[in-house]
Amino acid sequence: MNYKFEFRPYQRKFKRPLQTSHGTWEIREGIILRLTADNGKIGLGEIAPIGWFGSETFLEALDYCRNLPDVISDRTIFSLPPNLPACQFGLESAWESATLKTDFKSAFSEDQTPSSRSNYSGLLPGGEGALLGRQILWMQGYRTFKWKIGVLPFQREVRILQELAIALQQATGDHPVSLRLDANGGLSLAEAEAWLQICDQLGGILEYLEQPLPVTELEAMVGLLDRFSTPIALDESIATLPQMQSVYRQGWRGIYVIKPCIAGSPSELRQFCHLNKIDAVFSSVFETEVGRKVALKLAGEIQHSSQRALGFGVDHLLESEKFLEDLW
Repeated sequence: MNYKFEFRPYQRKFKRPLQTSHGTWEIREGIILRLTADNGKIGLGEIAPIGWFGSETFLEALDYCRNLPDVISDRTIFSLPPNLPACQFGLESAWESATLKTDFKSAFSEDQTPSSRSNYSGLLPGGEGALLGRQILWMQGYRTFKWKIGVLPFQREVRILQELAIALQQATGDHPVSLRLDANGGLSLAEAEAWLQICDQLGGILEYLEQPLPVTELEAMVGLLDRFSTPIALDESIATLPQMQSVYRQGWRGIYVIKPCIAGSPSELRQFCHLNKIDAVFSSVFETEVGRKVALKLAGEIQHSSQRALGFGVDHLLESEKFLEDLW
């Protein structure tokens, strides 16, 4: 089948710049796709790349879209090269949307989010802001929290973590609470060991330490799995499906934090996860509702037996998505 292909770039600001060990992120750029099939059915998709995380860059994705013809076929959609994983996700999810007879209006109005935010992990502000942010997110219903480390000096962050852990434990009541730490690959081996010692001391409230070391240090992270009781999750190391397949072949049996919107083909991702039964946590890349619906659908299909909260508690960090209604 052939499809009329249209695309619209967008920019969406963070309410406050996001601080990570990679630097400061102020604006989320992406592309909304629309496919119109020969039978008139419309499908939407989203390209939400993060070049510094492992996908193609926004400009590379935009260049690819500009070079596509106005009419494309199934063959085009399913023959994208692996170095364009966010484009793979966007085009294939738009194709699925058109094939499943989801029209343009319902793609924006249908709500597939869980009824309770306790199913989500809420992303805390960096630094001391995490202490106040914890209170706000708690009132909004979150019971799993994620905090980025490796941004401030080590001892300062340790003090904040200890205060944060005490506050969460005191507020727990009848609700299980967990905290995830994300280093974004910014620690040295000695720093990772120091953080894991502290995590072990704090006990069960620490769910896992995410991506402590750079992507090149997989063997060292495998070694940390055996030395500490706090679980370790990979994120940047498995940004795309080929990377997931590679680390699995190399023996990684820890947690996989999967960002569907930059992982690549949704159908191939389903196949990999079902075949290998990995311990997966699905997570946002600050996509809009268009990409998020597809990502949550994948999470529901793949992570159905897991009790881990989904990493999609990020909407409070971004400006409104109302611009979506005016793209076409």
